[in-house]
Amino acid sequence: MAMMRWRGGLGLTIGLWASSAGAQIAVSANDGKQVLDDNVVPAHRNADSVSIIDLSAKPPRLIGSVAVPTSVIGPPSSVAVAPDGSIALVTAARKLSPQDPTTLVPDDLVSVIDLKTLTVTATLHAGAGASGVSINPAGTLALVANRSEGTVSVFTIAGGVVAEAGKVRLGEAKIAPAMPIFFDGGKRALVSRDGDHKISMLLIDGANVTVSPKTLAPGLRPYQLDTTGSRRYAVSGNIGGGGRDMDTISLIDLAPATPRVVDVVAVGLTPEGLKMSPDGRYVAVNVNNGSNLAAKSPTFHKDGLVQVWAIADGRLTKVAEATTGAWGQGIAWSKDSRRLLVQCMADQSIEVYGFDGHKLRHESSLALPAGPAAIGVAEP
Repeated sequence: MAMMRWRGGLGLTIGLWASSAGAQIAVSANDGKQVLDDNVVPAHRNADSVSIIDLSAKPPRLIGSVAVPTSVIGPPSSVAVAPDGSIALVTAARKLSPQDPTTLVPDDLVSVIDLKTLTVTATLHAGAGASGVSINPAGTLALVANRSEGTVSVFTIAGGVVAEAGKVRLGEAKIAPAMPIFFDGGKRALVSRDGDHKISMLLIDGANVTVSPKTLAPGLRPYQLDTTGSRRYAVSGNIGGGGRDMDTISLIDLAPATPRVVDVVAVGLTPEGLKMSPDGRYVAVNVNNGSNLAAKSPTFHKDGLVQVWAIADGRLTKVAEATTGAWGQGIAWSKDSRRLLVQCMADQSIEVYGFDGHKLRHESSLALPAGPAAIGVAEP
């Protein structure tokens, strides 16, 4: 049985890590507990881990790993990297049940990883079903959405030390808070709620976080959220009917006093992961496309899809699409907005694509020790 409370360890030597100083680093959380076999997720016994990737190398390469608990349950944003690249926070929404190791139960762990030494410096507790995590632009505050209890946990960050600073309640557990994102210079945040099809807004003053009564309704089951660049816009991935119906992504204008949805487009079955480019001009979407369904399902496809949509004048316009691996999860951009890392959980790989503003071109693959479930990079 896989142990669920690791204290860390080096996958590669510190010397190799030191040679990569100044690189753009991506952190992939890999869930070894679960595999997909014709739409059935049996108990599995590989260790969870995170893989450290040099995204600036050509092609991108693995430079280290750390054993920490992770989970594919929840949006593929259970990793957040501090703006200065010093630490990463990794949540674990599910663990193997101590009473029945063939089943999964909610977990609440948040691991703090020092990205210079590749060690776990602290293991903290959020709430049940700890899922999406986000760090503010100043690198001083983090939020974790707790999908199994209807709350958001607050953590302060100072000098690499992360400390629990309380919780705010959005509602009952059934609303399933999934992903928080900061905007307005870190003074406000949005939190997706796929259980009741809404997005909450939080008001932030230092470490004091309160819930605004105002909500948004971007689509059916808003799940993954992201914003970057100028932070004029955010994007919501709405995962809909569980692989039966056409699903959508929504563009949210953050400029008004109350953010509002300004465009919605159809992308296919289950837009699991999405990420805005660092320049704020594009959003990339990792669409399951039925690749996580049983082969006999009428909407099954063996391949997933990676799409790029342009963001301009409050509208989303598709500019590129390519096939990719099955059961897609997170997605990450290089800092020049010209390369994508696309996680494929069923294939235990990250597929690398080049993007020239018009087309996607597959460049290489990275094999991982377990299924990649979430990914994070330092935000601009």
